Amino acid sequence: MNSGLYTIVGLGEIVWDLLPGGPQLGGAPANFAYYANLLGNHGVIASRVGTDALGPHTLHHLEHLGLTTAYIQIDQVHPTGTVLVQVDESGQPDFTSTEEVAWDFMEWTSQWQELAFKADAICFGSMAQRSGISRETIRSFLRATRKDALRVFDMNLRQSFYSAEIIDESLGLSKVVKLNHQESLEIAEMLGLGGSNDEERARSLLQAYKLELVCVTRGAQGSLIVTDTEVVEHPGVQITIADAVGAGDAFTATLAHHYLRGAPLNRISQAANHLGAWIASHVGATPVIEQSLLKQITGG
Repeated sequence: MNSGLYTIVGLGEIVWDLLPGGPQLGGAPANFAYYANLLGNHGVIASRVGTDALGPHTLHHLEHLGLTTAYIQIDQVHPTGTVLVQVDESGQPDFTSTEEVAWDFMEWTSQWQELAFKADAICFGSMAQRSGISRETIRSFLRATRKDALRVFDMNLRQSFYSAEIIDESLGLSKVVKLNHQESLEIAEMLGLGGSNDEERARSLLQAYKLELVCVTRGAQGSLIVTDTEVVEHPGVQITIADAVGAGDAFTATLAHHYLRGAPLNRISQAANHLGAWIASHVGATPVIEQSLLKQITGG
């Protein structure tokens, strides 16, 4: 693959995270697209907001962040998504999501079909599939992508908004999967996969679903990346955590950025851990990032 400009899509929920310090725009796919854009790609959010006060505010904020709003659908009935976020003493967030919101009703349109075909990479999760309508739209989008497109399943298991069926079908539509240590334990049991540690469980996933790469994140303890031919571990970056909101999404965007460009796994691991840790050391999912850090992450 070349080193040019890639179209990278975050497909799914866009929400306002109601944090202790005030509301922050978020949602894993939206955060992912934001970071992909910052890293020098054409990052695109495909989601849906309401006509309530938060809807126009969302569009204005995205434009301020330098992101296109062309693929944000407007829902005339349901409100813009919100999530109550409580952060514990170690900086780890706990999410309580409002239900029956705009992104639960994402529509499969000809505009989104064109975007799907243009996309070089798509990141999606389990959260936006809690509604049957959005679930089918996400599957239609993934099936409409080119054969060479990178389909990244960032699990993000939240509350009770997932099932073995959703996880199994999502894995079957993916090339790359990212999940955390706790999710790897839960998924291995849910799907009846073997493995007594992260690497064995990742290899079971890799083989069972014919994936190209599985990444297990471990918070402050770094990450593990497994492919058919290589295993790369990273010990993590020592920081003082402000909150971990968005850190995993920054990690995923960095992984996709470098993977599209054929970077070695060690390079991917180092860059993804570095940016993820930096985000965790700042408040909110979209803090302002210095150009010098971005150059360090991208190698530009």
